[in-house]
Amino acid sequence: MKEPAGAATQRWRLLLAYDGGAFRGFAHQPKVPTVAGALRQALQRTARLREAPLVTCAGRTDAGVHARGQVVHVDLPAIRYDGPGLARALNRQLAPEVVVRRAEEVGPDFDARRSATGRTYRYLIWNAPEADPLLARIAWHVREPLDLGSMRTASDVLLGSHDFRSFCRRPPDASASEPMVRRVTAARWSVDTGPEATDASAGGAGESRLLRFEIAASSFCHQMVRSLVASLVQVGRGKQTAAGLNARLWAASRRSMPAPAPAEGLCLVSVDYGEEACRSE
Repeated sequence: MKEPAGAATQRWRLLLAYDGGAFRGFAHQPKVPTVAGALRQALQRTARLREAPLVTCAGRTDAGVHARGQVVHVDLPAIRYDGPGLARALNRQLAPEVVVRRAEEVGPDFDARRSATGRTYRYLIWNAPEADPLLARIAWHVREPLDLGSMRTASDVLLGSHDFRSFCRRPPDASASEPMVRRVTAARWSVDTGPEATDASAGGAGESRLLRFEIAASSFCHQMVRSLVASLVQVGRGKQTAAGLNARLWAASRRSMPAPAPAEGLCLVSVDYGEEACRSE
């Protein structure tokens, strides 16, 4: 079915999960595999459009970053699908690297990015002497034992509204003196007992365990979570303290900051829209 000239459109909200290791990020880039590029092509084929439709996401993820709760919106002409039918049609083309977990019709005023009131990210660390090949695509392998109690204490420093310039990659059009204020509503560490965890993951310090860091904020700036995780791991290694992390936060400078944590450990878990949340679980 080809789109008729001047056809009315319907806005759809899609809840996505994807393996970021297969792509060079979310945003479309010519001749480079991206999540948006793959999704747009699948939408074009499904709706039989002359051109691939534009998609807007709640948060652009970098190369290698995963998602369980990414949200996008797209405007399509009237098609013969309900939400489950559209999801099935797209998944036949995209799975397993990208999966549309839910598709639903929304009003024209819904915007996946601008309507969002909060986002939650998860970062996994496999803290063990030896690597685990089954976790290599989704977790950062840190060999040295980490002091989880110290990392939890340091995470409390992040709560509230702060200028996160020390932990963000500055946009090309922003000056070094321009604040990057974000409001963090949750930042917590735990030992993961989910499906990714192994029998050894419940061990104590010095044993093999899968650590989970979850952080929620009104919004995030570029590389913010990965930079925070890198600094918190320094705390866990005994090379930094909670007071030192607080000093770095107030310094508003990336000078002498550690490199961001690897992309493969990061996952966009959910996006909030007021009282409603598009969650992964």
